[in-house]
Order: sequence, then structure tokens, then C-alpha cells
Amino acid sequence: MLVRAALAVPVVCAAALLVTAPQSQASSVRAAPARCAEKVLAVDARAVPADPSVIRFGVTNQGTRACVVDRVPTITFGGLDGAALPVPDAGSGTYRLGAGVTAYAAVRTIVDPADPETRRTGTLTVAASASHWGRTFTAARLGTGRDIRVWEPVTTWWQPTAARADRAIGLG
Repeated sequence: MLVRAALAVPVVCAAALLVTAPQSQASSVRAAPARCAEKVLAVDARAVPADPSVIRFGVTNQGTRACVVDRVPTITFGGLDGAALPVPDAGSGTYRLGAGVTAYAAVRTIVDPADPETRRTGTLTVAASASHWGRTFTAARLGTGRDIRVWEPVTTWWQPTAARADRAIGLG
């Protein structure tokens, strides 16, 4: 009993110090960054010249603090139903964007352009988080011609470089 009581005193004293210490000294663990507000994000997209069925995009945090977006961007196509599916399957999660930092991802809109079930649309919308409206790009702006061909599209997770996004979608 005496041993337990002797050990309990230092633990109680340490806990009391943490409770009475200023919050800045009570813990060195930082809180997770908040979700990025859509207004601090800049989104850009372009077709990859070597393969126009792949569109690479980036999202830049133009804010002054780090924030988080969804782990996988939300990619939708004009009036077509559904969104690009993540590869690999992502589940839920976030991606941290430091102030001034850009993250990259890519979407493969179609595997076989000759597929008879190919759909065509004039626009693609990229949102860094599912709760955002996103930015819409026309086929001409993306560099895919008059339209964007779509059939079973897949997208990557956010990556720290464009090269890693390219590799994740199967390019060089």
C-alpha cells in the first residue's frame, strides 16, 4: 500500500501542474488544421499532352495557414451521373495543404477511346473537398478538343508533386 501511495503523489502533482500551466505550455501537441475554405484554394487543370484521356490538376492553398482537403478530389463530368472513382479505394480521410503549397492529382477519363459506350461532355468540375462547389473547366480549356470522352473514370489521391500524380494514374 505504501508503495502505491508513494507512486501516486508524483503522478497527482504532475497532473496538477498540467492543469494549472498556461495552455501554451500544457501540451506541445498541435491541433489538426481546419478544413480549407473554398475561397483560399486555387484549382487548375490541363490534359496531359502525351495522353489527352488523362487530366492533371492542382490545388493551391493561397491562405496564410495550413488547412486540409479531402484525401481524394471530387471530379464530375458535365451533366453525366456520378464522379470519378479513387484508385486505390480511399475511404475517408484528409490531405494537409501548407500555406502556399500545391497538391496534384490526375484523372483518367477513359481507358479505350474506341469503346462504343463512351459518353461525351463539354465540362469537367474539380473540387478539393466534396463540400465545395469546385471549379468547372471546358474541354477547350483543358485541351481535350471539342469534348471530354468519359467511361469509367478513375482519379488519384492528392500527391505532393505532378510526377507522383502521373505515376499514380499509370503515366511514365
